[in-house]
Amino acid sequence: MDWSVQQIAKVAGTTSRTLRHYDDIGLLKPSRTGQNGYRYYDQAALVRLQRILLLRELGLGLPAVAEVIGRESDAEKALGRHLAWLRKEQDRLARQIASVEQTIQSVKEGEGIMAEKMFDGFDHTQYKEEVEERWGKDAYAAGDAWWRGMGAAEKDAWKRRSQQLGSDWTAAALAGIAPDSGEAQELARRHVQWLTGIPGTPAATGTGERDIKGYVAGLGDMYVADPRFAANYGGEAGAAFVRDALRIYAQMHL
Repeated sequence: MDWSVQQIAKVAGTTSRTLRHYDDIGLLKPSRTGQNGYRYYDQAALVRLQRILLLRELGLGLPAVAEVIGRESDAEKALGRHLAWLRKEQDRLARQIASVEQTIQSVKEGEGIMAEKMFDGFDHTQYKEEVEERWGKDAYAAGDAWWRGMGAAEKDAWKRRSQQLGSDWTAAALAGIAPDSGEAQELARRHVQWLTGIPGTPAATGTGERDIKGYVAGLGDMYVADPRFAANYGGEAGAAFVRDALRIYAQMHL
């Protein structure tokens, strides 16, 4: 059995134009083309499309999606890894939902709020306070002045560089490579190099070996603990991969 491009676009929540583009760039080829020129997709193509859409939802660009899929040709194994990834995110979100529901119920009924339960699934405030205490307001002021001093084109270029780095981290994590592998350690090197371009950070100012190591390791912990940062790396599981790779790099090179 196969499905037309219009049928697939409808059930997958995408567009015929998107599917044609995936065909043009070699990311998703139709299983056959009819005499009328219409594209048709079989079951294997649908499985590949599901993988593509899952990776796109994590914020990966099309080149990174192609790299991840190309590296892992076993669809069942790859989807199993992605399912485990999604379940970790599901667990974290369920904890956040439960904590917010409990807060709403307590406020509604006028009950006392249990602080230790309010932030289950969050747990990021302690890292923010630690960074402020360790590096002080001057570091943040330096970074703010640096950002405000850039023109629009410079800001756009920096954002694209940051997004590409996050996308490459996510792709590497989904591919299942080890944090101590050469590929992961090259990403860690790029990450630290990226940090050196932000004034006010120990990585930029070189305030001492211990500070730089602690700064890089501390950021890795914060990426995992704070959902806002974890989202840049595909979620908590991806952030954990980044943290582990940064720790290894910091220990070996900083």
